[in-house]
Amino acid sequence: RAKMEKEGIAQSAISAFESTFNSLVSGNTGIIPESSITPVPELVHTDSITSEPNTALLSETVVLKLNGGLGTGMGLDKAKSLLEVKNGDTFLDLTAKQVVCMRKEFGQNVKFMLMNSFSTSDDTLNFFKTKYPDLAAEEGLEMLQNKVPKLDATTFEPATCESDPSNEWCPPGHGDLYAALIGSGRLAALLEAGYKYMFVSNSDNLGATLDLKILTHFATTDASFMMECCERTENDKKGGHLAIRNSDKHLVLRESAMCADEDEPAFQDITKHRFFNTNNLWIRLDKLKEIVDKFGGFIPLPMIKNNKTVDPKDDSSQKVVQLETAMGAAIECFDGASAVIVPRTRFAPVKKCNDLLLLRSDAYVITDDFRPVLNPACGGVAPVIALDSKKYKLVGALEEATSEGVPSLVNCKRLTVKGTIRMGRSTRFVGCVSIKNTSDEAKYVSGKIEDAELDVSGEVGLGALKPTVVKSGPISGQKP
Repeated sequence: RAKMEKEGIAQSAISAFESTFNSLVSGNTGIIPESSITPVPELVHTDSITSEPNTALLSETVVLKLNGGLGTGMGLDKAKSLLEVKNGDTFLDLTAKQVVCMRKEFGQNVKFMLMNSFSTSDDTLNFFKTKYPDLAAEEGLEMLQNKVPKLDATTFEPATCESDPSNEWCPPGHGDLYAALIGSGRLAALLEAGYKYMFVSNSDNLGATLDLKILTHFATTDASFMMECCERTENDKKGGHLAIRNSDKHLVLRESAMCADEDEPAFQDITKHRFFNTNNLWIRLDKLKEIVDKFGGFIPLPMIKNNKTVDPKDDSSQKVVQLETAMGAAIECFDGASAVIVPRTRFAPVKKCNDLLLLRSDAYVITDDFRPVLNPACGGVAPVIALDSKKYKLVGALEEATSEGVPSLVNCKRLTVKGTIRMGRSTRFVGCVSIKNTSDEAKYVSGKIEDAELDVSGEVGLGALKPTVVKSGPISGQKP
């Protein structure tokens, strides 16, 4: 508490951190046993909603994008949302254009907000001032995420890092949304201005736009909190799922870190636990205020414990614990919370270079309202991309691989790459293609490659020229 107060952190954030800290020191593991939950039965699918969209609700609605991530996992040192996605537009370009388009379509000045972190604030605000000055000038565009201290893994005292004191702090996860809304005074200001509904989503999920049909459903069902879910597939079985807590029949989120080893088979059973959280959330602001008041100024969220080192670039540095919370976990705090199933088009986050390559390719097109959607020519099924995780973990490696342009993937079913390759606009992958390069220099693949398994290890490479030294002597009669 003393360290956070000295740093000037809001009381709401301090209270929220104390709640997770007390959970840690009490020995709470955060585990949700399979025996304590029941699978969620059928949910309403948004495609089946028949209620007439109510445009009057837009004047009471605020759209908030979570924009605190640096994308360090992809090798970025700036806001991940400033990464170019398609046709020269970044995530924030498309988000800003979506907001402007939505306002024109509905004839209403739908309020737009960002939750930035200290790491993304300057870059993001400069971007908006330069490219979208009207949005930048709006009052209350930005709300800042808090920060919390890393803890010594043994003593749970605040960690220290003399070489770089900034390493002593970490982001508290997107569960900090609620503490930030309270501590910044933004929740009180929004309620005072007559706002009732908030739609929250991640800035790297461009499919998560304000859908008037879903908003109307949320309002007419009088739900206090509503989560957009998708049906789990084999690719989603290791991610978290929605469940019903037996003790109070509240909806809860169980993440992989909350699952005991012996419950892993049930956790991964997608026929039993069928729905996962897209992190697209609808929140009744007045109900949020009631919960905050009930708990004395914060929302008690389940603890997520991460084991790290105080200096993320030095594995030998002090071992620490980082405590986080997830905003979707708040569903268990709301009486009358609900969930709906949405199509996969509303869940298209970019977490890896596989996702980025796919989004940049012709497998996706941008709609008139600036949403990226799967190209109809794909037949409703996105290509499966599996780039070498060691070679293409960082965006820079993907940029280098596609410096001659992005290959065509619209007719591709699966692309697997092992090793370093280069491709360009002339490269067209069709069907199922696998490419292997075991050499230490990049190899270029071009033209149409259809249903093939290629080993290009022995092909001419793109590395530095390797001249051979040849001994020579003077040629008779040759002038110098």
